[in-house]
Amino acid sequence: MREYLKFYIGGKWVDPVEPRTLEVDNPATEEASGTIAIGSSADVDKAVKAARKAFAGWSQSSREERLDVLQAVLAEYQKRAGDLAEAVTEEMGAPPSLAAGPQVQLGIGHLATAIDVLKNFSFEDQHGSTLVVKEPIGVCGLITPWNWPINQIACKVYPALATGCTMVLKPSEVAPYSAQIFTEIIDAAGVPAGVYNLVYGDGPGVGVALSSHPDVDMISFTGSTRAGVEVARNAAPSVKRVTQELGGKSPNIVLDDEAFTESVTAGVSVMMMNSGQSCNAPSRMLVPKSRMADAAAVARAVAQGVKVGDRADKSAIGPVVSRVQFDKIQRLIQAGIDEGATVVAGGPGRPEGLDSGYYVRPTVFADVTNTMTVAREEIFGPVLCILGYDDLDQAIEIANDTDYGLAGYVSAADLDKARALARRIRAGSVAINHGFDMNAPFGGYKRSGNGREWGEFGFHEYLETKAILGYAYQDAGE
Repeated sequence: MREYLKFYIGGKWVDPVEPRTLEVDNPATEEASGTIAIGSSADVDKAVKAARKAFAGWSQSSREERLDVLQAVLAEYQKRAGDLAEAVTEEMGAPPSLAAGPQVQLGIGHLATAIDVLKNFSFEDQHGSTLVVKEPIGVCGLITPWNWPINQIACKVYPALATGCTMVLKPSEVAPYSAQIFTEIIDAAGVPAGVYNLVYGDGPGVGVALSSHPDVDMISFTGSTRAGVEVARNAAPSVKRVTQELGGKSPNIVLDDEAFTESVTAGVSVMMMNSGQSCNAPSRMLVPKSRMADAAAVARAVAQGVKVGDRADKSAIGPVVSRVQFDKIQRLIQAGIDEGATVVAGGPGRPEGLDSGYYVRPTVFADVTNTMTVAREEIFGPVLCILGYDDLDQAIEIANDTDYGLAGYVSAADLDKARALARRIRAGSVAINHGFDMNAPFGGYKRSGNGREWGEFGFHEYLETKAILGYAYQDAGE
């Protein structure tokens, strides 16, 4: 049983102002695996004061000093990679291969990217006689989710450090263990006291206090659209910057060409990864209506081949994160059935042989229309919807007919057609044949949020722009 009963504030592990605890469940067993402290507005205030005090010095640090710190973090992170993987498996159910692979390795990837960006990032530009300076925005409140816990911490903390900001992190109380290990890494790396602070807690107790705190200059939030709206509302009175990476219902347009079977296979496989708990998951597969039966047959075979709960199988998926999430997914699967979608694979209930744990059957619906609940709501589980289109213009219309705009996908053998379609999808990122790039900006249109993370684009969210006019006076005769 893990016990994480202190917060990290001002470079020290400190007791909460008012001792309160929360049990954390292991979603594979449905049993408590540990206990964490739960903070309050008083703890947030202490952390913000420590960050504000540290900002005076860290904001004036040199590029070389920040690079040294990031390199030290990288060295410590690599030492603790195994501990991080074990924490991710225990807190949110990721199978060992996924936890040690993408879950933990993305944290290293973001750090290596941040180091490369910082080496050449331009913090000053001359525009005639005016010097335009990019300066750290100040104290940042970072609120992260449970589905990719290390990835989301990494793509907020690293650019904040690199740009000279100080911060207070509130990780998800559902999956806090990896944040504890990450904080131990920060401490061991010698990050200056107060630059990075950690307070555990829930949304009402810590999230609200952080987003509404008058001495926090910026909030970076990743989570549901509903919670993102509340964060923005709480931040509004102090006019702080708010960046949000929220929900998604991403379309995957599959073209009718020689790659059709391969495209459907890849679409199902990517959808099921991380048990479908990815905000950019390709959850709406669009295929020509004339190929609906073919797509359903391929998707059925792929989904039925997905193993669930087998820790020894590198391709297996784990449970979803909690009883709340399990119940939501079951409700939405039933809604799909009730509204007339065709169950191609899976369906309600747990997979055969798994009587405990929040395991969901890999589910595929065919003959879905874009008005059905399963096509409108973010399910956040291993559930794929297949919709039909008559022509590519209708495919684009369906793809864009959503409140969300985080991601999109085009799967095709013809790269020219894929490029043309990608330009027409209204989303923050569109992957052709599931391409991936850690230097690409990540963020959404519409109710999927605002602002961008990853690579150099993430740096800009943590910077203010200052114009110093008359910095270089020119002779009147010139």
